[in-house]
Amino acid sequence: MHIYPDPDFPIKKWAEADRPREKFYTFGRQHVSDSELLAIILGSGKKGQSALSLAQYLLSKFNNQLKDLARATPDELARVSGIGKVKSIKILAAMELGNRKWNGNEVEKEQIKSSQQAYTIIRPYFQDLAHEEFWTIFLNRANKVISKQRISAGGLHGTVVDTRMILKQAIERLASSMILCHNHPSGNLRPSQADLEITKKIKSGAEMLDIKVLDHLILGRNDYLSFSDEGFL
Repeated sequence: MHIYPDPDFPIKKWAEADRPREKFYTFGRQHVSDSELLAIILGSGKKGQSALSLAQYLLSKFNNQLKDLARATPDELARVSGIGKVKSIKILAAMELGNRKWNGNEVEKEQIKSSQQAYTIIRPYFQDLAHEEFWTIFLNRANKVISKQRISAGGLHGTVVDTRMILKQAIERLASSMILCHNHPSGNLRPSQADLEITKKIKSGAEMLDIKVLDHLILGRNDYLSFSDEGFL
């Protein structure tokens, strides 16, 4: 039976097979725990506490859930004893890389034929946000993605949307249509009156430029609502 080392004991004094970096290299990433991966990112602990022990402590502060850790702000992480500004940025940078791997060119070249496809493409930009943001997916005549643009970012309960900015970006990208997207950090997918009004305003302005608003998605924590599917457009 293998006896696991004391996580507070300096990692450099552990058996080589137990050190997170060596374990990752020798046995592969699938055989490394969340706390060990986090310890690799941290690189070091603090006096009297190894990187692994610090990683375990940090995870415990966020319910041992990576999704909760990813939603933290740099300041929240930096306030945890032993983390600080530099390590907080390293952690969130690693989380963001994980999000971006889903946004490769192969996905962007897909023709969007449903709200589910649009949701799959835009979801990685919203999944760890604790505040509201408004994005637009611009499409060509074949309904293929030209680009995805963040229009605005706000607080917990809303964000200001500039219709002229959206139309300007659509014209610059020679877009034939667009899909509006914003999130509700609360998880409530019901559109507010403001959501309905801004959608109507953007749609009206776009029609004057012969640009279609195909849909407006409201993203929750693990689900979405489509204005098109629900008959709001």
